[in-house]
Amino acid sequence: MNRLKEKYENEIVPALMEKFNYSSVMEAPKIEKVIVNMGIGEAAQNPKLLDEAVDELTALSGQKPVITRAKKSIAGFKIREGMPIGAKVTMRQTRMYDFLDKLIAVSLPRVRDFRGISQKSFDGRGNYTLGIREQLIFPEIEYDKVNKIRGMDVVVVTTANTDEEARELLRLIGMPFRK
Repeated sequence: MNRLKEKYENEIVPALMEKFNYSSVMEAPKIEKVIVNMGIGEAAQNPKLLDEAVDELTALSGQKPVITRAKKSIAGFKIREGMPIGAKVTMRQTRMYDFLDKLIAVSLPRVRDFRGISQKSFDGRGNYTLGIREQLIFPEIEYDKVNKIRGMDVVVVTTANTDEEARELLRLIGMPFRK
């Protein structure tokens, strides 16, 4: 069993039940899924960039990403409706816990001048979004094989009803929030 999932069941649920006075274990919020999204605007001119991004997302998530397409045409960006402009991957269960464990323990500490992540990136419904400026912080990405530094968004979707519950859940899991 995954270390993070075990920690959730044995330590985090009892702590959340005590803090928020839940009457049942099922009331305690849990992480539903983690979505990693990488937008590649230049893919409209150079489709090879999209293939590289898909390979990188596959390496760091352990599953094949879905290619996202433009919903509408934007002349200023030279994008037409239906053009591939990014890739995303949705992780659940074991892969999700493995990814979160790796993100918290290995990748975030590798960020230059890291002082913690913002506590303000909650959406009001208990979901957290984290922007990462470069894919090089992940150990699976080989520095020599990267020809362009790309950023990505990591969205942690929880079953929490409020941001306060979600913040406490992520804090107990080990997310390094800024003080």
